[in-house]
Amino acid sequence: MITYWHNPRCSKSRAGLALLQERGAQVTVRRYLEDAPSEAELRAVHALLKRPVAKMMRPGETIFRELGLSLSDPENALFAAMTANPKLIERPIGITNDAAVIGRPPEALLGLL
Repeated sequence: MITYWHNPRCSKSRAGLALLQERGAQVTVRRYLEDAPSEAELRAVHALLKRPVAKMMRPGETIFRELGLSLSDPENALFAAMTANPKLIERPIGITNDAAVIGRPPEALLGLL
């Protein structure tokens, strides 16, 4: 089972979901902008991603600049920003019990199968 943090307005997110479904994966979609993850959930996914927390973020979003954030900010500040502003979370993210992958490119999600 793959939990898929999805933004249906994003072409990469739509492509990743289609790719997983075409391969027969069981996918539970979570529209993370409407059902924002808690900080604890973000930290758990971060641990599964095995990459810096800054790589989970969308620094090109206007809100990133408006908040005065930097990718070199302390992890606690970045997690707090993503918790309060889920638009800052890079998308899509596929999550299993023991791994997580950011679907950029969408084919990266195939590693979860």
